[in-house]
Amino acid sequence: MKKTLSYLACAVVSLTVFALACGDSSEPKTPLPLPDGGVMWAECNPQQDGGGCGAGEECRFVPFYDRSICVRPCDEQGACGQAEAACCPTGEARDGGDATFCLPTEVCEATPDAGAGDAGEDADGGSLTDDGGTLEDAGPGTETDAGTTDAGGPVIVDDAGTTTDAGGPVIVDDAGTTTDAGTPTDAGGPVIVDDAGTTIDAGPGTTDDAGTTIDAGSPVDAGPGTTDDAGTTFDAGSPTDAGTDAGTPIDAGTDAGSPVDAGTPDAGSSTDAGTPTDGGPAPGSYTNIRIMASNLSSGNGQDYDPGHGIRLMQGVDPDVVLIQEFNYRTDSAADIASLVNQVGPGFYYYREGGAQIPNGVISRWPIIESGEWKDPEVDNRDFAWARIDIPGPKDLWAVSVHLLTRSSGARNAEASAIVTEVRKKIPESDYLVIGGDFNTDSRDENCFNTFKNVVVTESKTGPFPADKNGNGNTNASRGKPYDHVLVDADLNQYRTPTVIGSNSFPNGLVLDSRVYTPLSEIAPVQSNDSGAPSMQHMGVIKDFRVPAF
Repeated sequence: MKKTLSYLACAVVSLTVFALACGDSSEPKTPLPLPDGGVMWAECNPQQDGGGCGAGEECRFVPFYDRSICVRPCDEQGACGQAEAACCPTGEARDGGDATFCLPTEVCEATPDAGAGDAGEDADGGSLTDDGGTLEDAGPGTETDAGTTDAGGPVIVDDAGTTTDAGGPVIVDDAGTTTDAGTPTDAGGPVIVDDAGTTIDAGPGTTDDAGTTIDAGSPVDAGPGTTDDAGTTFDAGSPTDAGTDAGTPIDAGTDAGSPVDAGTPDAGSSTDAGTPTDGGPAPGSYTNIRIMASNLSSGNGQDYDPGHGIRLMQGVDPDVVLIQEFNYRTDSAADIASLVNQVGPGFYYYREGGAQIPNGVISRWPIIESGEWKDPEVDNRDFAWARIDIPGPKDLWAVSVHLLTRSSGARNAEASAIVTEVRKKIPESDYLVIGGDFNTDSRDENCFNTFKNVVVTESKTGPFPADKNGNGNTNASRGKPYDHVLVDADLNQYRTPTVIGSNSFPNGLVLDSRVYTPLSEIAPVQSNDSGAPSMQHMGVIKDFRVPAF
């Protein structure tokens, strides 16, 4: 929740700056893509682990565009290697004017100084473009620094972790920054972005400063020329603040609301300690998990643009999707995020890069680690895997696969490669699912004997998922078992029937819209979605009720 609020607050501040600078009537600009089709300026999703950006890139909010885009960090003295780019700050409040990135030149030209080198000059008092990222800079005239006996006024986002921190009505970053509002012409007004933490804090004459009982109004605090202020051991790094960070020279940038908090492996535990599922569920509680194998692309492009496959996923409300041929529209970060949000608003995802028909994982819960393993038999995709932070002490490792059609021998070689990687990477104590399009002609192919080393496989006689007529085959003609959801023994013990509306499928469901009744139970699915042009597979679903303790 902390991550979500911090991001939303940051977005609010950034949008405010953008609106003041450009006017409410202007449509947000859109960065032009690179000629080589790269993703440096592609739109990204800051709520997703890594934002969906490539290696070496960060997902940063750029007020000039009123959106987040993938950018590469750079040295202000260096070059970005492209005529269209320059090394400059994004203009985002959390950068504090210090971080620089390769950005379109139009951003750099429209963001002079971007917050560096000012922080309260005599002639400032309210600059939009040259004041450490603030909208108005604290202004003279108050008696208690930034507003209340807490030296901070109403804290909107909990700043670095407490309500007894430094600054004015703090929206995003507070204690310990290097661009404080603190010269004689600066102190006391409502601080919007950056506050306490420089050697010259709240100007002369203040009585309450950075929010601790050791700091506010002390002889070595408010007023120019002091050396101990907010950001020292006497101020916003006390046990009542963020606990590990706020109050140091690197405050409000490596703690609350940073890119490595509340949604990625952080906060000192192996299960994130910052995600909505952290902190532990109620004692004795359980989590229902619906897992779906989905090679449900249609049309001529091996993608989900026609919408048939999206409706099929929406109709059964999965929690985890092992998806193949993960293409949508232009395949931009924005388009892929749009597809994911149609499957489940706010869901997380991982999609392998550089593949013609990529594999991927979509998840209701945060993905805290992800990657791909090489497919030894084919060049246009690999095996995608994701570590999912489900409620409780164990994680769920999901492996999305698309085995080759060429021969059963090739599929067995692929299975062997997957088993080897699973044994190297995944702890036996965690849960595992391998699923997707196996392209298997029968349930007794050799690849199943190979997969049996790490997951529970299905025999020719069952039990296995089936439609309402008992048919467990999943290719277009419903004659071969192409698609599977296979889990390890730890997870398999918690299998439950798949219940949708009035229907219950004891071993899981093969989803075929042409035979499912009543269709209203799986709205918005349409009757011929499973028979759409180039729809070669049916969805496969299994349900589990897992202890979250």
